[in-house]
Amino acid sequence: MGNENENLTPEEKWERATLANNFIFYKVMRHHPDACKHLLEMLLNIKIENMEISNEEVIDVDYDAKAIRLDVFVKDTNQMFDIEIQVTNTHELPERARYYQGLMDLDTLKSGQHYKDLNDSHVIFICMENVFDNDLPVSTFENICIEDVETKLNDRAYKHFFIAPTCAKMIEDEETRDFFEFLISNTAKSDFTSELKDYVADAKHNMQWRAQYMTWEMESLRLKAEGAHEKAIENGQKMLKKNYPIQEISEITGLPLEEVLNLQAELNK
Repeated sequence: MGNENENLTPEEKWERATLANNFIFYKVMRHHPDACKHLLEMLLNIKIENMEISNEEVIDVDYDAKAIRLDVFVKDTNQMFDIEIQVTNTHELPERARYYQGLMDLDTLKSGQHYKDLNDSHVIFICMENVFDNDLPVSTFENICIEDVETKLNDRAYKHFFIAPTCAKMIEDEETRDFFEFLISNTAKSDFTSELKDYVADAKHNMQWRAQYMTWEMESLRLKAEGAHEKAIENGQKMLKKNYPIQEISEITGLPLEEVLNLQAELNK
């Protein structure tokens, strides 16, 4: 699904965006708390009593940060939730889930408080592609003892991965199944998904959000291009050390011949 948008301009991506777009999902959930609450209750089969969404928006690009975050952070009386859409499998979701849980704990535990005061924490990824090989619609993780595979650590830290295409086929609850079908097809079949579709339309008519999205997309493309160039330089240096021909290095890495010659000069120093 992510590859389909690979060659689109930011404007084209915005026009085609649905709730499965992580920026749109972020905006809809942050600005419609009732919808976010209903979604969390539906996914985790729980009841949220006193929901509070973080007031701090994190869509601005942090030039020193590793990644651009578009997750929605929610607090209940004794629980915390971090939820986001993941369009492609980046092969780093487990590590991100660990990182997010650490941030949530830092946010909730004030100086002088006991560790027992930590809230239950739930990191939730709604994935548009499968990220595991188990073919399950939902994979939930908590820390257990490796030696007996039974004793739980009981640190109340949970990670949930919902695989949208599988959930749309295998989830028993009809409303939940309709939600995942809506993510995939943008076809609303229930009151909840019809409501979400209206929220998406409203979001796409918001000119301020559109401008934010364009800025975010352009910066994402720049960072991606920089990363690709750095990788090409790294590969070029390795090939130079193995005495590959200069012309061949240029052709394989995509680096200009002059840049490869400069790399060679630096290595010779």
